[in-house]
Amino acid sequence: MKKIGVLLSGCGVYDGSEIHEAVITLLAIARKGGKSLCMAPDIDQYHVVNHLTGEAADEKRNVLVESARIARGEIRDLKDIRAADIDALILPGGFGAAKNLSNFAIKGKDADIHPEVHRLITEMTEAKKPVGAICISPVVLAGVLKDRRPEVSIGNDLGTADAIEAMGGGHNVCSVHMIHVDEKNRLVSTPAYMLGPGIAEVAEGIEKLVQQIFKMF
Repeated sequence: MKKIGVLLSGCGVYDGSEIHEAVITLLAIARKGGKSLCMAPDIDQYHVVNHLTGEAADEKRNVLVESARIARGEIRDLKDIRAADIDALILPGGFGAAKNLSNFAIKGKDADIHPEVHRLITEMTEAKKPVGAICISPVVLAGVLKDRRPEVSIGNDLGTADAIEAMGGGHNVCSVHMIHVDEKNRLVSTPAYMLGPGIAEVAEGIEKLVQQIFKMF
């Protein structure tokens, strides 16, 4: 049974993992006969957003603790995971990828990547194990793998695409139903809620991404 790492960034689209994308990923892995290993960094969130009002809340939350909600408590601290522990890695989207796994939401093309995130993605690439990125999370791959000219897609958002190019990556326009495969670096990406328009369309792209990951073993 293949073990697929799922790197979460909190719980909720505005300050963590996009819940639909994360759950669809977990379901697609299970349907392919794989086993998910959920993980997240044990750090404070950049901030907390009230998902009812869209406004920042005056409180603190922990990325690992919040991610455990999606994983039903079965989750590991990212620092304890090595590439040898998993066969592939997938990063769901949500603003947590751009606020907690990196600071792309604040610094754009000059973003820093969380050190443990950087380490694991680098290990996976060096081991030639596939990595999938959904929605906004391809910017994390661009930040980590800039010296390898990673080819990814976040859909057709020009500002984000330009930032990916400025970071050293290559961007490819895709529809919500599509995936982009970087055979050289063994990367798969899909736009998901960068385009929408709804959960059914998003699921189609994510399911194709997971299927492609399994074809790369």
